[in-house]
Amino acid sequence: MDRTRAEAVIEAVLFTMGESVEVSKLADVIEEDVKTTHEILEGMAERYLQEDRGISLTRLDNAVQLCTKAEMYEYLIKIAKAPRKMMLTDTVLETLSIIAYKQPITRIEVERIRGVSCDHAINKLLEYDLITELGRLDAPGRPLLFGTTEQFLRSFGVTSLEELPELNPVQMEEFKQQAEAEVQLQLDV
Repeated sequence: MDRTRAEAVIEAVLFTMGESVEVSKLADVIEEDVKTTHEILEGMAERYLQEDRGISLTRLDNAVQLCTKAEMYEYLIKIAKAPRKMMLTDTVLETLSIIAYKQPITRIEVERIRGVSCDHAINKLLEYDLITELGRLDAPGRPLLFGTTEQFLRSFGVTSLEELPELNPVQMEEFKQQAEAEVQLQLDV
């Protein structure tokens, strides 16, 4: 398959899927190896950028997705309803950060780190598709394991978990003190 045809096939697949597709699957579809497929994708992404197109090619771990460029939002809201905004409280963000850094992790482990119940926060994160159930821990009661989603990566502008900033010991101590203060407030009530 020539390069122009391969790009057209990739574009059609990504547009139709509407979500990310693994590069290896795209390679199978266009009957190329993964390295060549990456080169084709890089060329497509560069052209979308240079030609001032309304879409971009977004990388998410070992997958890619066609996305609308952020600067097109003002035009989209003229035709579509404004999307529902996520309301991430400090509690929800703290729970999300624990899951992001410790995944896969159970609800009990998150609660042990935070020192308080996390039911509401985990339910909100599931609702916003920022975390997902990854399976069950092979332990008594078979508790659910949680991890982040591609939506998490998109929402926080990172392409993989390796891009998350490292936490230093001072930050960890501050988080611990905040969680302890939160527990004390609940006990005082």
